[in-house]
Amino acid sequence: MLHKTRGIVLKTTDYGESSVITQVFTEKLGLQSYIINGVKKPKAKISRNMLQPLHLLDMVVYHKGSGGVQRISELKTSPVLQSIPYDVIKSSMAMFLNEVLYKSVRQQTPDENLFDFIFNTIEWLDHQTIGLANFHLLFLTQLTRYLGFYPDKFLSDEADYFDLKNGVFIKYKPDGLLYLSPPHTQNFSRLLQCSFENLPNLKFSNDERRYLIAKLLEYYALHIEGFGNIHSHEILEEVLG
Repeated sequence: MLHKTRGIVLKTTDYGESSVITQVFTEKLGLQSYIINGVKKPKAKISRNMLQPLHLLDMVVYHKGSGGVQRISELKTSPVLQSIPYDVIKSSMAMFLNEVLYKSVRQQTPDENLFDFIFNTIEWLDHQTIGLANFHLLFLTQLTRYLGFYPDKFLSDEADYFDLKNGVFIKYKPDGLLYLSPPHTQNFSRLLQCSFENLPNLKFSNDERRYLIAKLLEYYALHIEGFGNIHSHEILEEVLG
């Protein structure tokens, strides 16, 4: 049966001499794997370049309810990304966010709210020209809302600590090492209060940015089974200085 859906490319792997298998988070069908033949040929209808990480797609696909690898009838990039592939900061952010999404988004059932969030924020990043240094921090923080472990903001204005394991702000230092302490707790609270529209007003030092991203990734690893280690943020940190 044919289905029309939007999609977001998460990973593309070579398969044979001229084919690929691409994993796409789709609006209507959830996370799906598609085999595409002949993408490496000079006159390919679907080129390898259209399947770069976080590229946005309009698709018509064949879908078998039994699962497994599916096939694509039609595909085009829409909207075509204007700056992310060519801007070193944006492309480094896209590489990092793609790695996080690949390890976080696993459902093979539709989640249109999650899809809309990712799709719309990629579009926003593509058009934004200022205040991008903390975009990845805000994206990861907002993404937790759709993954089911958004922090409880109760006491966020008065707490000295944030408990990473339980996702709550607390007044007293918890046992163990899985927490934020001042001034990081207050900076994390500022991040939670921020919107993408107000992102240019959010200022962190390079050291604070590195600390918060490390703790956010620790937070993800605590709440997503098998999340593992993320490495691409090291490249992003170098680009951001």
